[in-house]
Amino acid sequence: MSDPVPAWLAGALAASGPAAGKLAIARLGSEKTLGRGGFALKSAAFRDGDELDPCFTADEEDAVAPPLEWTAPPPGSQELVLVMEDASSAGDEPLCHWLVWGLAGQKGQLLEGEVPPRVGKNSLKNSEWMLPAPPEDDDAHTYVFQLFALELPLTLMPGAGRKEVLAALEGNVTACAVLTATYARQEEEDWDDEDDLD
Repeated sequence: MSDPVPAWLAGALAASGPAAGKLAIARLGSEKTLGRGGFALKSAAFRDGDELDPCFTADEEDAVAPPLEWTAPPPGSQELVLVMEDASSAGDEPLCHWLVWGLAGQKGQLLEGEVPPRVGKNSLKNSEWMLPAPPEDDDAHTYVFQLFALELPLTLMPGAGRKEVLAALEGNVTACAVLTATYARQEEEDWDDEDDLD
């Protein structure tokens, strides 16, 4: 059974899914901290709620993480933490595609494919961007990029998992922001030799 999505979060998600109530932001954010002081997250590669380009997914060779940029968090924020999860995944918790921390508590960006300062273990237990690869028969999955501004810096070592990172964020979030994207697997085109030109 899926957890209910808080009303303040439901209104902020351009797209949603059955695991939306289990997202990190549903647990750690609040109506007060969401977008506090104009804190916002965006990408030059897609608009909120748009489809991810295959170059950021498992459907393309040499795929990388998309570029992201954010506005300044509230004054006094010491560090930023980024969590990207699949709100459409089944299971006890959403699939975690990316855990990033060590980002300065100021306006900033991650360039396309840039290696962040600290990366935790995704759901595949790798410390890297886990390429979105929803099952081919599924409707589009919703991927939620969640950015948290912290009052105190994290003391976690690189390679920590979702459970450890979220526990370290408890009671430490001054503001948060979300950005959503969707993706469905592309059908392979069949090239028939009989249709080739003579």
